Amino acid sequence: MRCHGWLGLAPSGVGYGIVVGFGAFFALVCSLLAWFDVTFIGHRDTSEHFQTASRNIKTGLIAVDVVSHWTWSITLLQSSTVAWNYGISGPFWYSAGAVLQIMLFGIMAIQIKRKAPNCHTILEVVRLRWGKAAHLVFLYLFFINNLFITSTLIIGGGAVIHALTGVAVEASAMLIPLSVLAVFTSSYLHSSIIFVGVVLFSVYVYSGSDGAPIASIGDVYDNLVVRSAAVPHATNRDGSALTMWSVDGLEFGGIFFASCFGWIWADQGFWQSAIAARPSAAFKGYILGGLLWFAVPYTLATTLGLTALALDLPLSAKEVASGLVPPAVAYHLFGKGGVILIAIMVFMAVTSSGSAEFLAVSSLFSYDIYKTYLRPKASGKQLLLVSRLAVLVFALFAGVWSIALIKIGIDINWLFFVIGLLVASVFPPISFLLTWNAVPKGAAIASALGGQAAAIIAWLVSTHVLYGEVTITTTALSGPSLAGNLVAILVSAVISIVWTLIAPDRNASWEQLRTDLHEKIEVLDDAQVIDSEREDPAKMAYAYKMTWIWAGCLSVVVFIIWPLMTLPAGVFSKSYFTFWIVLAMIWGFLAALVVIFFPLIEAREIFYALFGFGPLAKRNRARKATFDPTTAEANGTKELGALQKDKFSSDEFKPPHDAEAPEIETKIDVLKASKIASS
Repeated sequence: MRCHGWLGLAPSGVGYGIVVGFGAFFALVCSLLAWFDVTFIGHRDTSEHFQTASRNIKTGLIAVDVVSHWTWSITLLQSSTVAWNYGISGPFWYSAGAVLQIMLFGIMAIQIKRKAPNCHTILEVVRLRWGKAAHLVFLYLFFINNLFITSTLIIGGGAVIHALTGVAVEASAMLIPLSVLAVFTSSYLHSSIIFVGVVLFSVYVYSGSDGAPIASIGDVYDNLVVRSAAVPHATNRDGSALTMWSVDGLEFGGIFFASCFGWIWADQGFWQSAIAARPSAAFKGYILGGLLWFAVPYTLATTLGLTALALDLPLSAKEVASGLVPPAVAYHLFGKGGVILIAIMVFMAVTSSGSAEFLAVSSLFSYDIYKTYLRPKASGKQLLLVSRLAVLVFALFAGVWSIALIKIGIDINWLFFVIGLLVASVFPPISFLLTWNAVPKGAAIASALGGQAAAIIAWLVSTHVLYGEVTITTTALSGPSLAGNLVAILVSAVISIVWTLIAPDRNASWEQLRTDLHEKIEVLDDAQVIDSEREDPAKMAYAYKMTWIWAGCLSVVVFIIWPLMTLPAGVFSKSYFTFWIVLAMIWGFLAALVVIFFPLIEAREIFYALFGFGPLAKRNRARKATFDPTTAEANGTKELGALQKDKFSSDEFKPPHDAEAPEIETKIDVLKASKIASS
């Protein structure tokens, strides 16, 4: 649609500059952060730190990490698409339909800290509780989820880069995964840039800028009234875009609500954040992360999606399905600068959430395939190498897979409606894994596979019944998708519950599971685990209770009370619409402040250390003072070097003779373990 005047505006060099240039820039930034992490914080480059961040991440970074995991390219693109399709209800249902799962996942985060504090992946817990067969079944479902989610990131980002700069789709599909590798683990920087873009767009559109095509909230409202009269929304009250009375909007909310349970519960990336969190930060990080993430689709789509309608942009159905509403609006508001800003925001979303998906896959391959089935005695150094190789291989495979999907006509709209029904059956059994110890392995396996099979059947049958044919276009429509998603969860839940009530696992106990996890999951590289129950059982019980209260109350408010309160308004008046927009702007602005500044405030000790004062700086100086390179072990770590120096300078130990060496070494190992534990 180049005749519309906004596609292909930026030269291809800009596209390559964004994908390759930003990748190189953030690779440098990430390298500096890694050096800073080792030099000033004292972390070591080990498999445990690579996969679990030493299980010591604070609330602010966990919240930002959740935002980065959940801010896909679809989040920025599809949320405005549903605003175009359903009016003002679209952005709300997109935000509400996906935020509840994040907050409810806080319950799972607490449970995994209580019951399996030393695990690396949730599938390690599956294997030790339900056995090898269940482990392989859930490994298959988790991999499908990660692969299809990664495809949405690559295809969505590639569509925007290709449409705006002319960079070949195939080149985008291969360069984007490689750029993700370069910017690995930089979720804070990416999320901050995205929120700055969200705030800039909302302020520019609604602040009354002179010379803009639309200069105020009132202008948007007036234009939406005219546009709704000319092009009514079929299932909305009075055909208006200015109402929450929308059958299609509500149906979309139901699809998204059901889909997101599978997307999150079958994504090792979210479990990775729960594992990496401090016990005290786990539930607070997910509650806060949900509230922060809500602002991204709600504020951005309420701005760009509604503005696209108000401007009556000449978008084709194919362009809308490809997620090109935001860049079209950005061009009409900002010109070429707006196009580049949207491209940068999409690239930030792709690389940030993509790095989470890559890390999730590397964890599954390293700990659930390589260490479990190929090399059980693998060292931490070997697992670190395998993790990095797995990331590279998956990145290349995901690029090729995405090109194949593009060639057969799959776009992000199809992926959006289909992924959930393929993996939603994971939700009931994985929830029961940590909350109901009577569920036997047969019930877990049957519910996961049976729910998926039933969902696929319901999806295809309903497509044929409703539309008379099964094609890529008809299978991506809302009715079949809703049927498939609901069937997946309901069938899986029924199988799990009924089977367990009839034939429960009477030998299962949480204490035995916890013992097995402690004995059979190896914590490598002399890493420490913050054992939540040993730390403070009362605090963890309180956190679990508060998670239920906060998640439950916020879920009721967001998903039930809020939409019900809008119904008496019918079609929004100008004053009600103004209130709605101001609320979105305030939410977006406050969320941006929290995302940008809260992690920095929490990390103030690190900045103190950078300038040479504070507890962390003292600890680093003490560590350097005790380091003796002549006695450090082969791995060269400062901590072990200091320990060895202490051991051989003590009166208790003398340099061993050959005959005494085994006995002396045993004593040294005991002392080493006690010193590591006490530190």
